[in-house]
Amino acid sequence: MRVPTDEDAVTWHRLFDDPDVMEFHGGRTAELSVYEELTARQRRHDAEHGFCLWTVLDGTGEAIGFTGAQPWPRDWGPRGEIEVGWRLGRAHWGKGYVTAAARETVQRVRSAGVPAVVAMVDADNERSIAVTRRLGMDLAEVFTTPRSQRQGHCYRLAL
Repeated sequence: MRVPTDEDAVTWHRLFDDPDVMEFHGGRTAELSVYEELTARQRRHDAEHGFCLWTVLDGTGEAIGFTGAQPWPRDWGPRGEIEVGWRLGRAHWGKGYVTAAARETVQRVRSAGVPAVVAMVDADNERSIAVTRRLGMDLAEVFTTPRSQRQGHCYRLAL
């Protein structure tokens, strides 16, 4: 895992331009500018907090998505908490990358002094719910997301 580069914005945009990948993230791809801003914000988070949404690399060094942690960015939900999150390109699902990277994320944020993390997961996203279980997270709260009106589960893990 590495701090995202400017070039990673283009890679993330390409990887996530897939309805399956975006099913639980609004259903449609975002413009490149969204990923440019996101990668820039993650570099700031890493500089300020010692963690961010890192670019995940496969065994060959190819960028395949992101996994990491950041302060919860919305004005609803677990405000003020640190959220762990992940997203991979569809071709890389089911290979253990997210679980391994999420475990590394938990270790890194623990080392940075974070006492607990949350993961916000769409209630229908069984793949991500399975990752929260592998991390030892517990369902703590249920939210209705303001924009999509979908049910979101907040999982919590004390570090």
